[in-house]
Amino acid sequence: MSYVIPIVAVCPMRLQHSHRSEMVSQLLMGEPAVILDTDTDFLKVQSLYDRYEGWCQKSQLAVLEELPSNDQESLLSEDHSSVVMIDDTALYVGAGTPLQFLTDHTWGGYTFRYAGSIWDAKNAVFNETTLLERTELYLNTPYLWGGRSVTGIDCSGFSQQIYRFFGRTLPRDAYQQAALGESVGFLQETRCGDLAFFDNAEGKITHVGILLSPDKIIHASGQVRIDPIDNMGIIHGKTGMRTHSLRIIRRYT
Repeated sequence: MSYVIPIVAVCPMRLQHSHRSEMVSQLLMGEPAVILDTDTDFLKVQSLYDRYEGWCQKSQLAVLEELPSNDQESLLSEDHSSVVMIDDTALYVGAGTPLQFLTDHTWGGYTFRYAGSIWDAKNAVFNETTLLERTELYLNTPYLWGGRSVTGIDCSGFSQQIYRFFGRTLPRDAYQQAALGESVGFLQETRCGDLAFFDNAEGKITHVGILLSPDKIIHASGQVRIDPIDNMGIIHGKTGMRTHSLRIIRRYT
């Protein structure tokens, strides 16, 4: 079994082995994956973090024959932007980049050295203050289907990354996240950090956001934004239009 680690800040994972194919997710720099299949210019991989599969460009990956053991899985980049030195070249990575293989290591012929502030998810306290601090890093980040970074993110990528800062692993997609956790019956019973899920006309879960209070939600829709919410769903804070229909609220304790 062979593994890969991205050597770029964000590595697209595509549905098929083509640059024209839909981007279904991303691997962040230093995020290991196992190789499932090969093509001329692409490798099909499965992320070890959330088990998501997709095709990645070979030239954006370092290939390893084995993955060394490492006990620093909880370490993430803390600031909105930080520097990783690859050999003698500086590369900027976004908040939440996993650092377990980026702190003075050599993989696949590349030497990595992280030069920024470190966030330890193992010791992070999940409360309103720290949650607001982390979510505010992503405000105004453009919505990007399949995105997981501060340069572009989708709704479930946003909730997944925020929870990662607190050592809580969520699946990649909104419908998968909605199947876990404890149900909260009413908005008035929610706590800061609960996830609200929204459905379409067919009843399919299509959107997720993080509740900041019983009447306020932060979510990725157009960009990461804070909007009002009521028992029916989200109301766009600028236009006053209702944009999403509330289906269920979940708490992960």
